[in-house]
Amino acid sequence: MFLICGLGNPGRKYVNTRHNVGFDLIEKLLNKYNFSSLKKDKQKELYRGKIGTYNCILMKPLTYMNLSGIPVKEILNFYKINKNKLYIIHDDLDLQISKVKIKIGGGNGGHNGLVSIDDAIGKNYNRIRIGIDHPGSKTLVSSYVLSKFSKDEIKIIDKKLNNISDFFELALKDTGLFLTRLADKKK
Repeated sequence: MFLICGLGNPGRKYVNTRHNVGFDLIEKLLNKYNFSSLKKDKQKELYRGKIGTYNCILMKPLTYMNLSGIPVKEILNFYKINKNKLYIIHDDLDLQISKVKIKIGGGNGGHNGLVSIDDAIGKNYNRIRIGIDHPGSKTLVSSYVLSKFSKDEIKIIDKKLNNISDFFELALKDTGLFLTRLADKKK
């Protein structure tokens, strides 16, 4: 069983914001694959289904970004899912818009969702990083990540999220091939 968790903030005012790209990918996966609602409460939305041959739980923490670790830890423990089968999808300021990288562990880059998850379960889990660009100055970061994508950026991000969801089964078994297929799709 895999736990695939997209980070974001709940509420209408955060729809189409840079910080919610993790939520956006979860929505794409829900629409592409046959998932059913498992649970929704004040802390999380959970969905159960399959991506290819893999049993998965999709999750959207509803605790706001800086408390994401609480529901992630709860679900890992409840379903006895090993951290090597946890995928956290999040925005990344240090990558150009729509660039995708996958890594295990590492620093949090000041990302409050990752800080919370690292505090709750440690650092060794899979991270799917989706680039949102950088505003240029550290003082602008807080307002930038909560700002909405432009119309042109939405087209770019939407296309990339569709491509990621098309190849997501590969992300679970061969990250190198997954990233290669995404790069080939760009050509």
